[in-house]
Amino acid sequence: MNKAQIIAQIGDLKEIDYKNTLAIASIIELLVDKGIIEHHEIARKARHLDTMTAEEILLERQRNGRF
Repeated sequence: MNKAQIIAQIGDLKEIDYKNTLAIASIIELLVDKGIIEHHEIARKARHLDTMTAEEILLERQRNGRF
């Protein structure tokens, strides 16, 4: 793989990342607008998940019957 291909792939990943971020932000805003969840709840959950390993997240989901 040459440099140009690598640079093109990085550009593609940036575009995908942007679209995923936009989709997530849109979903969050819709949930907030509908009164289903509040911004501080999302922030609290994000902080909580940020401190956990992927394995801990899976174990928590299994304990709560969500996986």
